[in-house]
Amino acid sequence: MNTKSQELRSTLFELIQELRDNPKENIRNPDKDFLRNRKLPFDKIIFSLLGMEGNTLSNELLNQWGYSIDTATSAAFVQQRAKILTTAFEKLFHNFVNKTTTDYLFKGYRLLAVDGSDIHIPTNKNDLDSLYEFKDSRKPYNLLHLNALYDLNQHTYEDVIVLRRKLSNECKALTDMVDRSTIKTPAIILADRGYESYNNMAHIQQKGWKFLIRIKDFHGHASGVLHGFKLPSADEFDVDIDLNLTRKQTNKVKELLKDKNHYRLIGKNKTFDYLPETNRKSDPTVMYKLPFRIVRFKITDDTYEVVVTNLDRTKFSPQTLKELYFKRWGIETSFRDLKYTIGLLHFHSKKVEYILQEIYARLIMYNFSEIITQHVIIKKRNRKYDYKVNFSVAAHICRQFFLGKVTPPNIEALIARHITPIRPGRSRPRNMSEKTSVSFMYRVA
Repeated sequence: MNTKSQELRSTLFELIQELRDNPKENIRNPDKDFLRNRKLPFDKIIFSLLGMEGNTLSNELLNQWGYSIDTATSAAFVQQRAKILTTAFEKLFHNFVNKTTTDYLFKGYRLLAVDGSDIHIPTNKNDLDSLYEFKDSRKPYNLLHLNALYDLNQHTYEDVIVLRRKLSNECKALTDMVDRSTIKTPAIILADRGYESYNNMAHIQQKGWKFLIRIKDFHGHASGVLHGFKLPSADEFDVDIDLNLTRKQTNKVKELLKDKNHYRLIGKNKTFDYLPETNRKSDPTVMYKLPFRIVRFKITDDTYEVVVTNLDRTKFSPQTLKELYFKRWGIETSFRDLKYTIGLLHFHSKKVEYILQEIYARLIMYNFSEIITQHVIIKKRNRKYDYKVNFSVAAHICRQFFLGKVTPPNIEALIARHITPIRPGRSRPRNMSEKTSVSFMYRVA
């Protein structure tokens, strides 16, 4: 009888074979590349990149080939990987997500956090779109930016957009990921203050989804969503706003705009995709309706947070919104695991094109490890603390399992042997099942 981990491994292998069977879409020169039998065929290259950790390329290959005299050389590997399009890895990531997504819901919604994280890559002074230089003695460096949509209940990456840092726009990345999503279940997007934008809210509304976005508070901020609204003077409040947005500036509209709680002008320099960019006098006035709540609640004795949301008040009280927003921290810890445990900080090339291959490979392996870990059951015993899976060890076991080096009848049972206590205040408990949890460790598996 196959376990969940064995089924998952078989699914990933089948998806790799599907890529191999469509050379025109995934190979740079399909008429001549990968036509002859070689040590490193198409699927072996994909397989190898998925299984890499933080060692040098030569040591990775030696480990994967069992230190055989027939191990492919680093030069041969680089020549073969150059024949595979980066889009093949991106496609594999999305296909794997589609095959493995499960609707773990919160009050009938999928919880999707959005955030971005910089990725340091080898310095290249010719790549101006990712290069950061300084006038002082500090060394220049290059960055890519990972924009991610992360499922907070399943603990997997749902979608990503990776760009050179100077070309990256987090708000544009969010709207692109929302617009292209094929998710059928209603979702809630949870976002931090960097995503405070009417355009973001409108795209999520058009998708039929909900949003919960932290915004700038009153004090010290002359701009932002809160600016100009007439709101209660109380420290905590929950106010409905029925806003109409327009770019038109006729005399009639100017009168309406005096009611700032119901009408707002979107300037020509502001992005808003659901209003005409230009307006002639003869054009009819176009208004975009955007209803939402502004909720301010206490965090500590002397600090407050403000959020905007289109969630229904009867199901989502301010206290529920407060608890829900704190779940967004899951994407922050996922970046830490992705970089330090899965090994996103370690690349086996200096070329951005090949680095992108490895970024998608790491994302796939992160999802692979998380899904297996979710099915690990930790038996309850008479202990001082509850226990959780050590994710650093679990990720290493999952990678070796993928490579075929660990073949127990039940890999979940092996992972369950490596646990660590959940000490209050040190890390968030995993919201998977009643008996399972994982930890977050700062080292490459």
